[in-house]
Amino acid sequence: MRVLIAPDCFGGTLTALEAAQAMAEGWHTAKPADELVLRPLTDGGPGFVDVLHTVLGGSLHTLEVTGPLGGRVTASWLEHDGTGYIESAQANGLHLVPKQDRRPLDATTRGVGELMVDARAAGMNRIVIGLGGSATTDGGRGMLEVATGAWPELIAATDVENPLLGPHGAAHTFGPQKGATPADVEELEKRLDAFSAEAGPRFRDEPGAGAAGGLGFGLFLLGAKRVSGAGLVRELTGLDKAMADAQLVLTGEGSFDWQSLRGKLVTSVAAGAAERGLPTLVLAGQVSVGRREAAAAGIEASYAVADHAGSVEAAFADPAGTLSALARDVASQWSA
Repeated sequence: MRVLIAPDCFGGTLTALEAAQAMAEGWHTAKPADELVLRPLTDGGPGFVDVLHTVLGGSLHTLEVTGPLGGRVTASWLEHDGTGYIESAQANGLHLVPKQDRRPLDATTRGVGELMVDARAAGMNRIVIGLGGSATTDGGRGMLEVATGAWPELIAATDVENPLLGPHGAAHTFGPQKGATPADVEELEKRLDAFSAEAGPRFRDEPGAGAAGGLGFGLFLLGAKRVSGAGLVRELTGLDKAMADAQLVLTGEGSFDWQSLRGKLVTSVAAGAAERGLPTLVLAGQVSVGRREAAAAGIEASYAVADHAGSVEAAFADPAGTLSALARDVASQWSA
């Protein structure tokens, strides 16, 4: 059987490439005769630059920028054929802040703006900013303080379709996972409301405005065009071509939940597979999407590493090993 393995990263435990390799190792153990094609992916969040550099080549530009809490961090953007690809999480990512140090009211996107300025100074005529995995909820305010003046073409590659405000907005939906208390969430919502009312209220309800803590909104103010991050990477990595020869598609992410159904990578992969009549399986750290919802998104079945390993703790203790073990057992069920 020809199996296409195309996962996203698994939170802060495995990069997309590491996840793909772990799945392939487990599958090969059970079914060594199967042909495995690895296409690690990203929907614009962590791993965006790494995945594109692996596929496209190009030159990496590395510099120090302002991190989410004001300290200096090292970040890289990719230059390829006149386009600069920026991974916002390299400057404002949640993985840059230890859990005990998270201060969502203070987190800034300033470093993202510094990366954008560096790409513009290098002569890029198009800049693509991948959004996702952020520690920030400032509506892009920090970025806008730096990214002033005229800009080349800007593309916001969003991982979700959430608006800026409201129950499905940046603060209420993503604030708690960034360390925000209920009181913090209300304060962040108030700040976003006031800032957006002054800066550009017409963009508040745009799909993707709430991505990366409202960084999408800030980019819209600069004239950025929104595209699906998953769809963009799918095109750039030649995923559709790889699907043409596959008989089964394997994807995955850290948590397969309701957010996954709002334009994230696994559903983009499943949509492409469904167009070709291919079954898609999801291997995730944890699964909270029901069978009906998954089936409606074109997903044949989903499996949780935590359930297979016996607990979340066991899965976190050996993320690659437990994912590989799950893939081995799934292969035994699905490969003829």
